[in-house]
Amino acid sequence: MDINAAQVEEIVKQVLGSLSAPVTASASSSASREIPKTARVAVLTDLEKIELKEYPIPEIGDDDILVKVEGTGICGTDAHEYKRDPFGLIPVVLGHEGTGEIVKIGKNVKVDSAGKPIGLGDKIVTCMIFKDNPDITMFDLNKQNVGGADVYGLLPDDADHFKGWFADYIVIRGALGSTFFNVSDLDLDSRILIEPCAVLIHAVERAKTTGILKFNSRVVVQGCGPIGLICIAILKTMGVANIIAVDGNQGRLDFAKRLGATDSVNFQDYNGAEDMANGIAKKWDGHLADFAFQCTGSPVGHANIYKFIRNGGGLCELGFFINGGDATINPHFDICSKEITTVGSWVYTLRDYATTFDFLKSAKSIGLPLNELISDKYPLSKIDDGFKKNLAMTGLKIAIMADR
Repeated sequence: MDINAAQVEEIVKQVLGSLSAPVTASASSSASREIPKTARVAVLTDLEKIELKEYPIPEIGDDDILVKVEGTGICGTDAHEYKRDPFGLIPVVLGHEGTGEIVKIGKNVKVDSAGKPIGLGDKIVTCMIFKDNPDITMFDLNKQNVGGADVYGLLPDDADHFKGWFADYIVIRGALGSTFFNVSDLDLDSRILIEPCAVLIHAVERAKTTGILKFNSRVVVQGCGPIGLICIAILKTMGVANIIAVDGNQGRLDFAKRLGATDSVNFQDYNGAEDMANGIAKKWDGHLADFAFQCTGSPVGHANIYKFIRNGGGLCELGFFINGGDATINPHFDICSKEITTVGSWVYTLRDYATTFDFLKSAKSIGLPLNELISDKYPLSKIDDGFKKNLAMTGLKIAIMADR
């Protein structure tokens, strides 16, 4: 077939046009990550007082990462710090349940803490800051949790400022011993839930060390805030078929059933712990729980939980992330004569983070509405409203979202 010069010219234009399309898209993507000179951080300057302050974005070193924040959950620890400053951190930029997109990365940063490649445009979450602790590694963490480490969002404010996720940007400093993960294969809401889910993955792994928690165990989960609800979802993905949720909020109990609880007990319908224990036993044909998770952070809740567990049963206590006060128990009746096996759980390990990613995918694959845990979203400019909503306990997980 003969082709004249005009036709050749037209074909060349079409080919060149198709080749230039990806370049245009790349340029557009690059433009969307244009980095401003300054950005906002939400500084807790006094009890129940957060101020949005604008600061220059610091230089990014060869081992550092600059992340544009997309969303951050408000943790119970954030709420305690906001209301009471139990850690003495004020002034502080809070927020440790955050996630965002890498917009600038040092030349030495090639992989995340699990060895997965990482680069511009990837979505990440942070874990702990381990400094020079030689016992903290990705693949040998059974000997300790990371409770002695630091975390972004719970570091006192300093000249760098961008150290918490309640901000437009956060700087991940490699020299500090930061750990982080590439989670680009998870949606935004799932990424916001990674940190609290890791807390529960760790708790369930601790519970399994007793040898009592099994797929056919009768399990009580006391406290149906975000922590207890996530606990129920994890047990459901493990195949645990008999879960009773305990709480005083009927709406939360109803949601617990959507996440895998087979029954519920509203403590407002009972007259004390003994009556509640009888109510639980009636739901299981006279049996008490083989295992219980205590998630309330209430000393009264801890004192009551032993009544719900059978002789030879197990308990995981994970509700106390700060000093919540003393609990009154009877060591003979509550522990010794019943031979209760008890484990405590606090934060997580790096390996628990990796397990959490698989849990979130599994929960989604079996239709658990885990993302509905995020009941309310506020822009960074309305962060005070988000904290007040959290303290009012009229929602579940409250998230602060990017608004720039």
